[in-house]
Amino acid sequence: MARQRIYLDHAATSPLRPEAQAAMEEGFRLWANPSSPHAEGRKAKAALEDARERIKASLGWDGELTFTSGASEALWIALNRAKVDRRIVSAVEHDAVFRAAPDAEVFDEDDALNDQSILAVQHVNSETGVTNPVTQMVETIKATGAITLSDCAQSADKLDLPTADMLVVSAHKFGGPIGIGALLVRDFNLLEPMGGHERGYRQGTENLPAAMGMAAALEAGDWQTSRSDRAEFAAQIADQRLSIGEQVDYIIALTHPSISAQALLIRLDAMGFAVSAGSACSSGTLKKSRVLDAFGVPDDVASRTIRVSIGWNTTPEDLERFAEAWKSLT
Repeated sequence: MARQRIYLDHAATSPLRPEAQAAMEEGFRLWANPSSPHAEGRKAKAALEDARERIKASLGWDGELTFTSGASEALWIALNRAKVDRRIVSAVEHDAVFRAAPDAEVFDEDDALNDQSILAVQHVNSETGVTNPVTQMVETIKATGAITLSDCAQSADKLDLPTADMLVVSAHKFGGPIGIGALLVRDFNLLEPMGGHERGYRQGTENLPAAMGMAAALEAGDWQTSRSDRAEFAAQIADQRLSIGEQVDYIIALTHPSISAQALLIRLDAMGFAVSAGSACSSGTLKKSRVLDAFGVPDDVASRTIRVSIGWNTTPEDLERFAEAWKSLT
C-alpha cells in the first residue's frame, strides 16, 4: 500500500476541523437571514451573535468584531474605511495589503506619523515565520495618534494577539472554514461606515454557518504536535533553515544547498509531501518572492527556498518522515 500523503502547507490553508464541520452543519439548518425581523431571522441572529462573542472570547478581544469573507476583505475595509489620509505599510506585508491599498507608502523609520495615518504591520510573516514585535511598536508610536493595523492571519489561535487598534484574522488558517474572517476593531469610530450589515461596516448578508464553524474551530483545542515536537523537528533541519530574526515554530523556510525551489516542490510532491514556495498567492510564479527580497535574502538563496508549515493535525510522525525525506534530497 502507498504511504499516506503528508500535508505541510497550513500557512496556505488548514484542513477543516471536525468540530467546525459539525457546527457548520448546524448553521445550515438555521437558514434564515440574521437581519430579518421574523422569528426565524431572530433565531439566526442569536446564533450569529453567540458565534461573535465566542470568537472574541477565544481570541481575548474585548473590542468590536466585524465578520468578513476573509483576511483580504478585512484588510480592504481597514485600509480604505479608516478615517485617515495616509496609508503606510511594512515592506514585507502580504500581497493582499498592497492590493487593498495600492497607493500605500512603504514604512521608513524616519516617517512622521500623525493622527491622519494608518500603519499596517503584520504579526507573523506567512513566508518566513518571522514575528514582528507589534505590541512594542504600537506603544512606541501611540503618542503620534496614528491608527495601527496588524494582519494576524498567521498568528490567530497560535499566539497571543498583539495590541493594536485593528487586527485581521482568517478562519481557514486555523481549521475553520474557507470564506470567513474578521476585522477586530478597538472602536468603530476609527472607521467610516458603508451601510449594509455588521452594524453598517460591511455589505452583504452574514455567513452564519461559517461564523459558527469559525467559533468551533477556535474552541477545538490543542494541536497533535507539542512545542517540544516542533522544537525537535526544527533542530533536525536547523542547518538549512533560513534564519531571519525571531521566527515561530510552525512556519519554516528551508533552503536547499543546490536544488531549486521548483524542483524541490516537484520531488517532495512525488514523495508524498505537500509544501510550498512562498505565499499561496505567489507560489505559482517563477519570479523571486517580494517578501524574501524585502528581507534581504540573496537571489540565489531565495531560488532554493521552500516553506514548510505545520498545523493542528500535523503529527510528530509527519515531521519525522519529512525530516528523513529532506535529508535524502541530493
